[in-house]
Amino acid sequence: MTSQPETRSPVPRRAVLGTALGGAAAAALPGPAHAAPAEPADARAAHPWKLRDTMTTDGAWDRFLRGQDLLWSRLPTLWYEAPFLGDGLLGSMIYQEPGAHQVRFTVQHGRVQDHRPQFGSGWGTARLPVGHLTLEPVGTITAVDWRLSLWNAELTGTVTTTVGTLTLAALVHGEVLAVRATAHGGERATWTFHPEEAVSPRRIQEAPPAGYTANPPWSTRTTADGTEQVLQPLTGGGQTATSYRRTGDELLLSVGHSFPSDTAAEADSRRNLRRARSYADLRRRHIRWWHAFYRKSFVSFPDQRLQSFHWIQLYKVACASRADGPVTATPGPWLEPTPWPAVWWNLNVQLEYWLIHAFNHPELDALATTLRQNQEQLAANVPAAYRADSSGIGRSSDMFANREVGEPGTGAETGDLTWALHNVWLSYRHSMDTSLLRDTIYPVLRRAITYYLHFLTPGSDGRLHLPSTLSPEYPVVPPQDTNYDLALIRWGCQTLLESAELLGVDDELAPRWREVLAKLTPYPVDENGFMIGADTPYAQSHRHYSHLLMVYPLHLVTWDQPENRDLITRSVVRWHALTGAHRGYSYTGAASMYAMTGDGDTAIGYLRKFFDPTTRYPCRANTHYTEAGPVIETPLSASQSLHDMFCQSWGGIIRVFPAVPTAWADLTLHNFRTQGAFLVSAVRKAGKTRFVRIRSLAGEPLRLRHGLTGPLTALLDDGTPARAHDLGDGTLAVDLPRGREVLVYSGTRPDLVIAPVAVSEPGAAWGLP
Repeated sequence: MTSQPETRSPVPRRAVLGTALGGAAAAALPGPAHAAPAEPADARAAHPWKLRDTMTTDGAWDRFLRGQDLLWSRLPTLWYEAPFLGDGLLGSMIYQEPGAHQVRFTVQHGRVQDHRPQFGSGWGTARLPVGHLTLEPVGTITAVDWRLSLWNAELTGTVTTTVGTLTLAALVHGEVLAVRATAHGGERATWTFHPEEAVSPRRIQEAPPAGYTANPPWSTRTTADGTEQVLQPLTGGGQTATSYRRTGDELLLSVGHSFPSDTAAEADSRRNLRRARSYADLRRRHIRWWHAFYRKSFVSFPDQRLQSFHWIQLYKVACASRADGPVTATPGPWLEPTPWPAVWWNLNVQLEYWLIHAFNHPELDALATTLRQNQEQLAANVPAAYRADSSGIGRSSDMFANREVGEPGTGAETGDLTWALHNVWLSYRHSMDTSLLRDTIYPVLRRAITYYLHFLTPGSDGRLHLPSTLSPEYPVVPPQDTNYDLALIRWGCQTLLESAELLGVDDELAPRWREVLAKLTPYPVDENGFMIGADTPYAQSHRHYSHLLMVYPLHLVTWDQPENRDLITRSVVRWHALTGAHRGYSYTGAASMYAMTGDGDTAIGYLRKFFDPTTRYPCRANTHYTEAGPVIETPLSASQSLHDMFCQSWGGIIRVFPAVPTAWADLTLHNFRTQGAFLVSAVRKAGKTRFVRIRSLAGEPLRLRHGLTGPLTALLDDGTPARAHDLGDGTLAVDLPRGREVLVYSGTRPDLVIAPVAVSEPGAAWGLP
């Protein structure tokens, strides 16, 4: 066994720029910046250049997103063929009622869970089913014609039967499912709500644990205003209440969940209905939210099938998560029978949230909210002897992060909290919001790394070693010095030191973090690359890339380090050479790793395996994904793989179009958010970058790997030359104050147009067109 040196691409520090383009003098950048409102446009000189954004009107967005919509010309029979709606809490999927000529609207809610932690996350704190509606026509269904509009987040269309038609419209907003069904001919719209037993969906895989008792049965009642209610009490305390009413062609339904209160859910669900008032009223508020939502960023590329998929994932994550709601469970808000009715922390939750950053949607970040709000529970998760200074989380939990974690030395999986905190670090880096660093990352990461420090011991080689821990989810006796944990320890100690400096904290543990970075044993490697751990080679097919976190997403061992390129290549090749256990995220992970190397053609080749119906676990008809049950993370991570081809910002450098596949000659990005809190707009035509515009939201140092050739022009938004310095390797350092923009191009100024690109690879719509 050989060893890999400890390497890292550091978070950038302030720099003094060299001689600027246009002859302006060099100047030092200001001190550390905190996120704040950008400088108003009217506070600057007149803008001498400006992007011509063709995506500023409702009509332009409607036309573009209509081309990405999902379509159905036959009735879906399974959840992974179905239209799906959601508002971050309430979710519904629409497909055929099994064994009947009826249409099922599932009714599930992200807060509805059991509250008996003594039975574990799979049973005692599992997400619980609520129920479903059935639309019951008179005749036999012969056809459907449905469209799921992304722009309006609304399902519309018709159901044709042997006696007439039903015209449908449905949406979810404000925890209300609103449906309008208008009958024509001899048809009639009959609705029935079917409550479902409040038991863990994990029962499809195993029997309940010893001592587990069923939750009490539900009860029904009709209130004075004609609202129907289904009330579900829970043995562990709390209540779920489903309220619905029908007025003419419209049905409105809302779900409330309360804990520890046994009654508050009733009032919550009825209040939601009162606020909704009618389909039209709710729809007005609904489309206002969604139309503003989409305008925050734009991307267009010439592969129609993948472009549509990409926009559907943005719609999907907004259906599944909001920052003020619960962290997304593994099936999202669309609960179906599954072995995974909880939040999984050893890969799933991390992958679910990556795409929100570049899409410029921090308002969807429930993961950061969850870790901030549940710090006491994270401390309670570790063994009692360590709770004074340590925190952790087990593999799966409820939305309150309630799951104990084992000790290193017992083969426990101990690194999951630290990996989740890397996501929060990404949220910080993309926003430069100091409150995230101060209130969540620093205090929680300090405790997560301290938990490791209790178990690191010096060996005869003078290095610090970690006793037996599990590398998720490699099926061997857990080794010492697992690469999963070594990478997270290195990242954690480095990030704590950087964070302490940024926050001005003189931490008594800082010397210990430096000692760990200096003495921690190197990553175990062999002739095939990174091993699982000490004396444990990567020797059988593995769906996770837990042993490769130092490559991606932590970017500790990178392609920018020439001495590590062979090691990275050998490791990724070996990972995929052993087939059999690979799943969808195995392909998306490899795609992102190859994108880091700049190899867009290999990256897209791996990504396309996720869409290949001959693989065991491909993307499904509605862009959802299933293994033994529904899991939401893999399609969302596929969008991050596309982001990694379009623009990267690790290591303090923004890389524009770093790994675009050769076949994609044209590509448009607009307000693509990067680390350092920059908004990037860039256009590629005929295989060449035409221009890059960067807007700084926080005044961080800007280092831009632009992809342009020839003499460069860099202009600020007042027309003056930017203070800039060529760092070599196609990288430009630019002094860009907070609230200002810089335009970079070569040769004569190109047309500065933001617009959709022409499709060169046509593809069918998603759904069942």
